[in-house]
Amino acid sequence: MPNSNNKKEIESELKKCCCSENKLESGNTVESNNEELIVTGKTKKRTEKEYKDLYNRLSRIEGQVRGVKKMVENEVYCVDILTQVSAITSALNSFNKVLLSNHIKSCVIQNVKEGNEEVIDELVKTIQKLMK
Repeated sequence: MPNSNNKKEIESELKKCCCSENKLESGNTVESNNEELIVTGKTKKRTEKEYKDLYNRLSRIEGQVRGVKKMVENEVYCVDILTQVSAITSALNSFNKVLLSNHIKSCVIQNVKEGNEEVIDELVKTIQKLMK
């Protein structure tokens, strides 16, 4: 259990970033389809417009993946499946671009203005992961 000084330091750090207003109750993991995904533990309040845009993009991608699954079940020709997978990859890349842009315009800029330049290292690592 953190002492009161550590708790104050943590609360102070949480106030610095729009992306860390709340901590996830479960710590550093989120369960997804019986898998644990490692996350920072930070959360971000999104505008309704931003949320709807991201959610709709993911719903379309989810539908595309279900479509490819049916194609495999129906023994569709490989090239046709690969064409659909390429479309899914493009949709995921577009999703990443929108999410990254939103992150830079909100969290990164706010943190840099407040003197927290560690967010730059986090951004560089994130971009490196996206470029694999």
